[in-house]
Amino acid sequence: MDRPQISLDFAPELHLFVAGRRREGRSELRTDGTSTLGHIVESLGVPLTEVGTLLVDGRPVPDSHVPADAEHVSVQGVARPQRPATATVTPLRFLLDVHLGTLARRMRLLGIDAAYENPDIGDAALAARSAAEERVLLSRDRGLLRRRELWAGAYIYSHRPAEQLRDVLSRFAPPLAPWSRCTTCNGALRTVTKTSVREQLRDGTERSYDAFAQCEECGQAYWRGAHHARLDAIVSDAVREFGGAPVVAGG
Repeated sequence: MDRPQISLDFAPELHLFVAGRRREGRSELRTDGTSTLGHIVESLGVPLTEVGTLLVDGRPVPDSHVPADAEHVSVQGVARPQRPATATVTPLRFLLDVHLGTLARRMRLLGIDAAYENPDIGDAALAARSAAEERVLLSRDRGLLRRRELWAGAYIYSHRPAEQLRDVLSRFAPPLAPWSRCTTCNGALRTVTKTSVREQLRDGTERSYDAFAQCEECGQAYWRGAHHARLDAIVSDAVREFGGAPVVAGG
């Protein structure tokens, strides 16, 4: 019995995942007649985390659909803003792998709940934490994003932290609450008196600054030091483009 032959096309943003001959227009593929469309798409290199609607001859189908002979499959990218269908937590929470430390700190700077695993705890543990805590796993590891136990995930397309941050904010539209999280541990910040954090301050800092915040989890103290202008530029750019009102809680 002949194996079914289908044709496929991929949205432009998915072209980086597939072989060059499948990047332009339709391409033909023979299937085994039993594999689901989700399995077929992943076998061609595209993580399902990056797939939006799957169309077969123009009609939406689930990734469990088994393609029949002569069907045409159109693989769409995710619609933005995206919210996982099974999400029960508001706002969304995130988990970043060991290679995305700078992105994690920038997300926390904007008040986004961004857990970060360093050192590397392994793919299985990352996926398990994503599922247990209902966190969107952000990674540049395509294999990690294919793990079945993963709750939700997203591929980080750029190597550059500024572009990575814009991509996450555009894709998930998380509410921004700048200066409200600890960039070190992800804990919540609260305004405190200078006296309560004096033991963490050098003489120059104690003399020069009066507004302080402290992490409720790790105790790290924050103030608007010499580095503040660079961080404020990151915050201002994000708020201007994606919304949110800066919260004055140290810096």
